[in-house]
Amino acid sequence: MGAPEHTRGVDSIMNDNDTSDFVAHEPCPNCGSSDALGRYSDGHGFCFSCQHYEHSEGASAPSTTHKISKMHTFISGEIEDLPKRKLTKETCSKWDYRLGSYNGKPVQIATYKDNEGAIIAQKLRFSNKDFMILGDASNMGLFGQHLWSDGGKMLVVTEGEIDAMSVSQCQQLKWPVVSVPNGAPAAAKTVAKNISYIERFETVVFMFDQDEPGRAAAKQCAALLSPGKAKIATLPLKDPNEMLTASRSAELVKAMWDAKEYRPDGIVGGSDLWDYITEVDVAEAVPYPFEGVNEMTHGLRQGELVTITAGSGIGKSQFCRELCHWLMTQGQTVGYIALEESVRRTTLGIVGIELSKPIHLGKDEVEEAELKDAFERSVGTDRFFTYDHFGSVDSDNLLNRIRYMVRGCGCQWIFLDHLSIVVSGLEGGDERRLIDVTMTKLRSLVEELKIGLILVSHLKTSDGKPFEEGGQISLASLRGSRGIGQLSDIVLGLERNQQDAADKNVTQVRIVKNRWTGETGLCARLEYTHETGRTREIGFPEPILPEDFNN
Repeated sequence: MGAPEHTRGVDSIMNDNDTSDFVAHEPCPNCGSSDALGRYSDGHGFCFSCQHYEHSEGASAPSTTHKISKMHTFISGEIEDLPKRKLTKETCSKWDYRLGSYNGKPVQIATYKDNEGAIIAQKLRFSNKDFMILGDASNMGLFGQHLWSDGGKMLVVTEGEIDAMSVSQCQQLKWPVVSVPNGAPAAAKTVAKNISYIERFETVVFMFDQDEPGRAAAKQCAALLSPGKAKIATLPLKDPNEMLTASRSAELVKAMWDAKEYRPDGIVGGSDLWDYITEVDVAEAVPYPFEGVNEMTHGLRQGELVTITAGSGIGKSQFCRELCHWLMTQGQTVGYIALEESVRRTTLGIVGIELSKPIHLGKDEVEEAELKDAFERSVGTDRFFTYDHFGSVDSDNLLNRIRYMVRGCGCQWIFLDHLSIVVSGLEGGDERRLIDVTMTKLRSLVEELKIGLILVSHLKTSDGKPFEEGGQISLASLRGSRGIGQLSDIVLGLERNQQDAADKNVTQVRIVKNRWTGETGLCARLEYTHETGRTREIGFPEPILPEDFNN
């Protein structure tokens, strides 16, 4: 072992120890590639294009000296079985995988060949898990590619040479398998470079490592192939060789045949929809505190965006506080973001609802013990969270606060009062465009977090009867953009005539949009009582019939 065979190409080395994880792609200062240099968690870098190596700061050189030379001698070795990997001598012979030595150190030799069988490069693996590439690294291609040069029905692509031989051995060395040469970080670039070869096969199964880099690389590679050609295999263990060494070869072969066809994220085939039909909704609807609203909407649901709208001073915030308080009494956890009022005003409003007293107007008639008890039953529980900020706020910062309320605090429902202030904090000047962008972000956040979002939105100036005098609300009344209505699941309009002597405290609730049932129109009448600071549902007046005029 160790005798030279012939010379060709360059040599390079990369440290591949277990404590170093891939972090990101970077430009290579040696060859100029925009993203071929992989940066690792210990600080070292390695270019998968030109094999340039950078040591981490303060680190000593790897165990084998890095060097680049115009010519280098390939090494020979012996073909033997690999007991720890459960790879037979027959398998190693098929793949020309040898054991040899380099500078007196034992190495495993993976030989990369062209279609005529001439050696292009050798990848040496040292016992300390360093590896070195001898030869023309830029034209290595796929490991084992020369064995199956004519294409065929199916090709399996793995993340490493040992894995490729493991899959091959499990199939009696009869069916095409190849490996990318430099692992998950450079897999997509290798597949792209060898796409004409890979496309010769009718089906291509990516059987990469089952860690996050491996799964991500499999998707990136699959996306490069013609639609319908790529599949991604799922294994119960980390990689194909672990399957082989665990004597689970039959399961590995089954995983190959059971591999799922790759589809870009978000595309679901009809045959996969049965689970969507049969799954039980974990988050059932929570009723509104107003029966008339429930009859048309069938309650509040997580995963929906509900917009509350009304004229100025009609009672949007009061409606939201009543709804927030109600949700907490139903055991729900709420995040309340009121950008138009202080945290103190929000807190007094909700505690006042618990007391049925408008304590925001003064607390003189409430004993401190009574106030403390109401506080602890409402906002003082672990079911209420708010955001201490007044005025306009950057929308991305606000979205992150909402994410924290949901993921960090366990909030199931978020109140955002109101949209116009969120938009006012953005640059750009075009209100319609800014509202569209913000609504799209909020809609996406609802889907991402599976929360119920109750959003307050203003109305534009009416062309007819003013909304403050009971004018009827429609989707066209929403201020700024049709995107508000389009991206909302439910739109509730609150209508009240502030100047009507008899009914100035009575609000009609109109369902303006209802994606759940399609029912729209007036659904409830609510009356605000100043003495209690509460809103209660009252019935619609009986219609006056013609015969009543005869009495």
